[in-house]
Amino acid sequence: MDLGITGKVALVTGGSRGLGLQCALSLAREGVNVAICGRTQATLDKTVDELKSMGSRSMGVVADVSDLSAVDSLHRQVVDGVGAIDILVNNVGGSRSNFDILEISLDDFRGTFDLNLFGGFQLMKLTIPHMRDQKWGRIINIASIWGREHGGNISYMSAKAALIGATKHAALTLVKDGVLVNSIAPGSISHPDGGWERFQNDSTPEVVESFIEHNLPAGRFGWPEPVGDTVAFLASERASMITGACLLIDAGQSKSMI
Repeated sequence: MDLGITGKVALVTGGSRGLGLQCALSLAREGVNVAICGRTQATLDKTVDELKSMGSRSMGVVADVSDLSAVDSLHRQVVDGVGAIDILVNNVGGSRSNFDILEISLDDFRGTFDLNLFGGFQLMKLTIPHMRDQKWGRIINIASIWGREHGGNISYMSAKAALIGATKHAALTLVKDGVLVNSIAPGSISHPDGGWERFQNDSTPEVVESFIEHNLPAGRFGWPEPVGDTVAFLASERASMITGACLLIDAGQSKSMI
């Protein structure tokens, strides 16, 4: 299937590892020129080399999108180095604290929003004018099943729920301009150096088996490729009637009916 995005320019935040890496690879495989950002130069360089070997005009930028003062510079570097951004994948996420409401500080709660919501929101604001001008654009925000229903800690759950809400509102604002905005809600995806890999390595086999039995109907953790390929599809011409959606990629893990 020709996705019709050859030659487009994408920015994938946190694109040097995990789900972001797979998103970058899936887009490059479709002929997209992919810029990525991350916090470690060596990891960025390795991923950029891989993307370039696939024919992508790629670049890596050292940037922490939770530092809002760095977002404008990131955007300028990508536009100057690869071109105006047609496809934005806000993948960076995580938690600043695992505490509940009785223990978490306001600074840690706010910091989780900086990481999961505010940096991506600022990138949306920066990239939308070009997308509107050309009457074509795609924004895909990586949320979580724990932004749709109870799970994880209070700061992560709240930030991902806010990201899904912002996605829906932006989608309805921009759809007449040809700019489609969607989110993806992955379940428990295991990848190298990721949280679920650490959980499996640090826990006893009995604990891991119990988690799988009680939470993962497929009997195994998820893997990154379905997430990356779904991002590529949502970025494509084939998804031209999908906007404001939050697509589950969880092999039936989540419990919500909606």
